[in-house]
Amino acid sequence: MRVLGVDPGLVATGYGAVEERGGRLQVVGVGTLRPTGADLADRLLALQEMFRPILAATAPEAVALEELYSHYQHPRTAILMGHARGVICLEAARQGVPVLDYSASEVKRAVAGTGRATKEQVGAMVAAQLGGLASAPDEHGSDALALAVCHLCRHRITLGARR
Repeated sequence: MRVLGVDPGLVATGYGAVEERGGRLQVVGVGTLRPTGADLADRLLALQEMFRPILAATAPEAVALEELYSHYQHPRTAILMGHARGVICLEAARQGVPVLDYSASEVKRAVAGTGRATKEQVGAMVAAQLGGLASAPDEHGSDALALAVCHLCRHRITLGARR
């Protein structure tokens, strides 16, 4: 199974495709998209145009996306991230790829064993689980890979429960 994890944002959107073969996880691609534009609409269009070929090239069976979350003091952050998530969901739907949402704590628990893991701990565990990385991805790419790994872990659990 191949999964594309996406850490959405208007300034930086991380993506990481992971494939499970014979019980081993392998990175298919990882990177960070940095859309630019004069206003929100231009940035969203740039994000869609950058994301479309990534989705097509990685050919995932699912997209794992982080759920919206924002501290109550910063509701604007959630609103802006929601725009980026909308673009990702729209393009995935256009290409017929299902989108699954995971909370940050669920991703941390799946990758690092605790929902309170730090970004550094999550990054280290992702690197350990995906041993063949040529270089360490930036924080956005690492978060996206963690989302993909989380989905693959949940998928294994679901398949095990069905047997």
